[in-house]
Amino acid sequence: MTGLEERRMVIKNVVRFALPVMTYVMFIYFFPQQYQTDGEKHTITPCEIAVKSVIPAVKALMAKQLVEKHGLKQDQVAKILGISQSAVSKYTCKVRGCAVKIDNIDEIQPLMDKMIALLVNETYDRKIFLAFFCQTCATIRKTSLMCSLCQRTEPAIKATECGFCLTDDSCVLER
Repeated sequence: MTGLEERRMVIKNVVRFALPVMTYVMFIYFFPQQYQTDGEKHTITPCEIAVKSVIPAVKALMAKQLVEKHGLKQDQVAKILGISQSAVSKYTCKVRGCAVKIDNIDEIQPLMDKMIALLVNETYDRKIFLAFFCQTCATIRKTSLMCSLCQRTEPAIKATECGFCLTDDSCVLER
């Protein structure tokens, strides 16, 4: 079997069995070489990588802190975060939200505390919460934890040359 035939077989099996439960980002994360055929570039943005790695890690850390520091039960945390109790269990047991390890990043703890305070103290303001969440994500991105994930999904990216997430104005265009 040639390399091309082998790739087609893998893609056929993925489409048949795994694709119904697999998202676009997951697909090209796990099978980048099969997805990039004939030299075409399918660019994945850092935000797409963050959706599968950083955001679940932030939610997992929030769930863990709500259970451990605030003494809430998993069903209470689920209601606060708008997720299922089983999702909270998976977050706290590190089954989900563990693609990047963020609990040792000192710079995000004050942001986590502010987000949790907004949720627990019923002073929830969506715009403020989202601002803290985005700032948390940007802070995590600046640590270069996502670089290996970006490079894995898009092999043409050279982490040493990119540096996109490492700047303060990575999402701002000059006018």
